[in-house]
Amino acid sequence: MQSTVKYAKSGDVHIAYRVFGEGPHDIVLIPGTTSHVELFWELPPNQYLLKRLAAFARVIVFDKRGQGLSDRVGEQTLEERIGDVLAVMDAVGSERATIYGWSEGGAMSLLFAATYPQRTAGLVLFGSYASMRAEPWRVEPNAFNAFLDILVRGWGQGVLVALNAPSRAKDEAFVQWWGRLERASASPGAILALFRANYEIDVRDILPSIRVPTLIIHREGDAMVPVELGRHLARQIPGAKYVELPGQDHLIQTLDQDLLDRMLDDIEEFITGTRRRQEPDRTLATLMFVDVVGSTERASALGDRRWREVLEEFFTVVRRELGVFRGREVKTTGDGVLATFDGPARAIRGACSIRERLRPLQLRVRAGLHTGECELLGDDVGGIAVHIAARVAAAAGADEVLVSSTVKDLVAGSQIAFVDRGAHELKGVPGHWQLHAVA
Repeated sequence: MQSTVKYAKSGDVHIAYRVFGEGPHDIVLIPGTTSHVELFWELPPNQYLLKRLAAFARVIVFDKRGQGLSDRVGEQTLEERIGDVLAVMDAVGSERATIYGWSEGGAMSLLFAATYPQRTAGLVLFGSYASMRAEPWRVEPNAFNAFLDILVRGWGQGVLVALNAPSRAKDEAFVQWWGRLERASASPGAILALFRANYEIDVRDILPSIRVPTLIIHREGDAMVPVELGRHLARQIPGAKYVELPGQDHLIQTLDQDLLDRMLDDIEEFITGTRRRQEPDRTLATLMFVDVVGSTERASALGDRRWREVLEEFFTVVRRELGVFRGREVKTTGDGVLATFDGPARAIRGACSIRERLRPLQLRVRAGLHTGECELLGDDVGGIAVHIAARVAAAAGADEVLVSSTVKDLVAGSQIAFVDRGAHELKGVPGHWQLHAVA
């Protein structure tokens, strides 16, 4: 997704923007706290979001004044901010667009839709709110100041992950990347001024006057912006459609693939009236079974309570590494996990990383990988490929990542080295299978 950074003039302020896609609909994305028109869109979930939206629309992204590549400014008003949206739309020749605002960008989006209905084809909000100071949220000044202290002291180190995405708080790679985004987005002083201004914003009174089609999306356990804020918006905006997604992370970037696609399907249908993405009933995937070696003996030695704690540590590590390597947990299997990956090399590296991360816990694991066509059974997968992956895992030794010859052939040129483990008969699977251990 290549796109040149350009600048629109809003009064005396230069607003950095980019345009992706050439679809018949226009979408303007209004970001939350962090904003950088180059770095922000390097994160894989953001790239995927762009590609899905650009498949049916022209997507316009920009940095709010004072952030990212836009001019640094002092105090700013909400009126000035929505003037920046108009300036960007005018610069790209957009007469009407769907305004898609996230989190802190919601108030801007709401005021723009109410003030410029003739320029607003629709309004989409994710994890947004009308006011921090008033019901149904009512963040007291002392609590808000305590939050600001945490925010500023941790700014640039990925503090927003701990505050907004509990499920990824221990994902070191993700936290480091987000810290880089924080530093590029704004200085600690600038972000402090922004949040203090946000605390004063209250757009509740304009909600009944919004007359454009509106879609509101919120997570039921949102750790930062309580779900009641999304429900309140839906009740106050006439005719608004409300969608509630499971989960507690506030960051849109931590939605798993299924939830991200579900959200994007809803947005596509909201904007175009149809859902073009067809749910396949079969797909090619790399399957990984990983389980604890000698689990029965360990459970007996440790006792039930301590063994449950050890298993929880095992699952925590596995899930964190799946997040890093873009794997999807399908299900747990007692003392193991079945996961799928969209790339065999990434699956191998993920399996090896899981093994290494578990060494300090004195847990020895084995992993088996196979790439093949799977049946999609809701959130589960089935078919012969799943059976093969399970049998490959069963043939692996302690601390071994064992793969089928299919996987080995698919990663040729990746510089991943293998040791030939010879031909094996896999129970219930016809023929002989050549297996290879990752060196």
